[in-house]
Amino acid sequence: MDHSADASGLLEASDVGSQKERVVTEEEWLQKWEMGNIGFHKEEGHPLLQKYLDVLLNGRSGLRIFFPLCGKAVEMKWLADMGHSVVGVEISEQAVKEFFSEHSLPYCEEPVPEISGAKMFQSTSGNISLYCCSIYDLSSSIIGKFDGVWDRGALVAVNPCDRQRYASLMISLVEKNSSYLLVTVSYDPNKHKGPPFYVPESEIKTLFGNCCEIRCLEKVDDFSERHRQWGLDYFLEVLYLLKVVA
Repeated sequence: MDHSADASGLLEASDVGSQKERVVTEEEWLQKWEMGNIGFHKEEGHPLLQKYLDVLLNGRSGLRIFFPLCGKAVEMKWLADMGHSVVGVEISEQAVKEFFSEHSLPYCEEPVPEISGAKMFQSTSGNISLYCCSIYDLSSSIIGKFDGVWDRGALVAVNPCDRQRYASLMISLVEKNSSYLLVTVSYDPNKHKGPPFYVPESEIKTLFGNCCEIRCLEKVDDFSERHRQWGLDYFLEVLYLLKVVA
């Protein structure tokens, strides 16, 4: 069955009633890491980033690349090894420490003066900096601006009521003409409460359309036994390229 139209409108009305009020607390995310309930983590990296790396880099070298809600994404090491500077933010200190230990990367840890209780973990090589705090505590005055963004498992994890706040923050953190790769998911939101949350294409346009050119690059069938156990019969990943023009 072809579900390619779902991301562009068939389920948008049901999205409002099914998931709009859903809230996942920071404590629940911390517990997911503590319990090892991290089915969203991809040990081998994400094939869409590998496939569209040239779109993200756009012929440029030595970029600053941002990973929102980064977890322990292996792609951070991959891009740093190519000579880019990687910055991530993650609420779970466990996830951040696991990233460095699993890649055998020495690091230093220091407080972030502007954010009470926040820590910054930086590889001794200096090209990977991971902030352990709420993403909403960050600003360009603290972490600067970025040439590229890899947003996979981030927007779709944000509580639906916070999406506008999230989008406004992300736009404030990127340079004009930066490349922002955004992965959303498409499924029947009446059958699964999320996260990850279903974000229709119309909402991407609402969130980012006033200052970004938006292009859907690919829709991929990512259905697995995990999704079947959620009660779903299809699950798509949808990749967008956002180009900041305003």
